[in-house]
Amino acid sequence: MDRSVLWRAAAVQTLSVAVLSVALALALPHSFFEDWGWLAGPAAWIVCALLTAAAVQLPARRVLVGAVLAGLPSVVAVVLGVHWLGAAIAIGLFALWCARLAREPGLPARAV
Repeated sequence: MDRSVLWRAAAVQTLSVAVLSVALALALPHSFFEDWGWLAGPAAWIVCALLTAAAVQLPARRVLVGAVLAGLPSVVAVVLGVHWLGAAIAIGLFALWCARLAREPGLPARAV
């Protein structure tokens, strides 16, 4: 596990999710999220994961697999009414995935 990637992935994903969430909240009415949140949330999560993959220089496809897997517990949190707790858990799991992925053999060396 690469701790540098862990913290950078967590920071980039947290910042990108926060910025995109605020931008969408300002741009769209609350009713949009009631009707389309089930689609907009996961789509925003994936877009942010792609930004994170680029920022920490990891392969996008493999990062997306981790984003999907890390996002699954968030579904449970949404159902239980603790959406942002689910997002925090998902970010932690996602950062762990990225940190593990960074240490896999066969990936090009990155400048840290």
